[in-house]
Amino acid sequence: MTVDWSFARFAGLTPQQVHDLYRLRADVFVVEQNCVFQDLDGVDPECWHLLGQDGGEIVAYCRLVPPGIKYPEPSIGRVVTATAVRRTGLGRALMREALRRAAELWPGQPIRIGAQARLQGFYEELGFAKASEPYDEDGILHIEMLRASSDAAEKRERVRQLEE
Repeated sequence: MTVDWSFARFAGLTPQQVHDLYRLRADVFVVEQNCVFQDLDGVDPECWHLLGQDGGEIVAYCRLVPPGIKYPEPSIGRVVTATAVRRTGLGRALMREALRRAAELWPGQPIRIGAQARLQGFYEELGFAKASEPYDEDGILHIEMLRASSDAAEKRERVRQLEE
C-alpha cells in the first residue's frame, strides 16, 4: 500500500475529497461504532484536514483544530482509518504525519486530544499522557490526553527508545 498525503484548509479541499472524508467518518464513527452523533459540528471549516489516499481512495483521515476552538491548545481529532487498512501501521503513520504538521503550524505548542479511552495505550506510544478522568461522549468512554510541545515530546521519545 502506498499512501499519498494531502493537507489543506477546508476551503482548499475538492468537493470529492469532502464527500469521501465524510463518508469515511460516517462509515466508522456512525455505522461501525454504532454511534449516532452530530459529526458535522461546525468546526471543519476552521480546520486543516489531513487525508491519506491509496489509489485515489481515502483510507486515513484526521483534522487539525487550531487553538481556542475545541481546547485552549491545538488539537487533532476525527482520527480514522478505513476498516480494510487496520493493523497495518497506518494509524500510527497518520498520527505521526499529523503531529509533524501540527508542529509546523503551531511550533512549541502542546497538543490536546479527546481520545476514546480504549485507545489510551496507542496515544501514549505517540507521546500523549492522560489529562482527564474518563467521560462519556456520545455513548463512548473518552479521556483527554495532552502531548507536550514537539521538542519535549521528541526528547522523551528518544529517551524511551534508549531505555528499551
